[in-house]
Amino acid sequence: MKVTAADRPSGPGLLIGLTGPIGCGKSTVAGWLGELGATVIDADDLARFVTGPGEASLGPIRARFGDAVFAADGTLDRKALAAVVFHDQRALAALEAIVHPAVRRRAVAAVDAARQADAPLIVVEAIKLVEGGYATECDEVWLLTCVPEVQRRRLTGRGMTDADADRRLAAQGADLVGRLAAMLDGRKAASGTDRPRVRTIATDGTPAEARDRVEEALADALEALIFSRP
Repeated sequence: MKVTAADRPSGPGLLIGLTGPIGCGKSTVAGWLGELGATVIDADDLARFVTGPGEASLGPIRARFGDAVFAADGTLDRKALAAVVFHDQRALAALEAIVHPAVRRRAVAAVDAARQADAPLIVVEAIKLVEGGYATECDEVWLLTCVPEVQRRRLTGRGMTDADADRRLAAQGADLVGRLAAMLDGRKAASGTDRPRVRTIATDGTPAEARDRVEEALADALEALIFSRP
């Protein structure tokens, strides 16, 4: 039987952090969870908002990267900026240092609003969920994974060239999921708690097979939440 967010126990909604390497289906899985009743907060959407016209992040971005990453009308030229940062790890780190604090503030506010609205299930989808420090705020962190061949096929299926896909994959490095899991283990050990619970979910195979794994994980997460509450 399909499990939905409505099946969760009474009390605060379950907060799931969703992350993993590029091309492993974060947006697709977030969409499935949305269909099952989740309130989905997409960090990419928040990043586009905080770098939109009139936002405070634009000044520091211009100071660091110059006029070349802005259009004639003063809006951010995202393609030009991406061309710079995805070839330069220091530049990427500088951009993240500007944008991520603003994204985090909006993510926190969105989660708070969802909780005030008694949302039964809240999902934060963010590629930098762990590195940005928000993972420890979640009840569960789902690390999505798939084999490199699937990642590459999905990226080129979006219109990315083979060379660009390879550069994106190389920029993330090998075994990103393993490194993220190790980071989470270290932070849990430092805090002396078992939160968040971490799951690794493979999105290989057919969409139906991947969705079955997601629904099984959600059912188990809701069951775990039931037994963790008095």
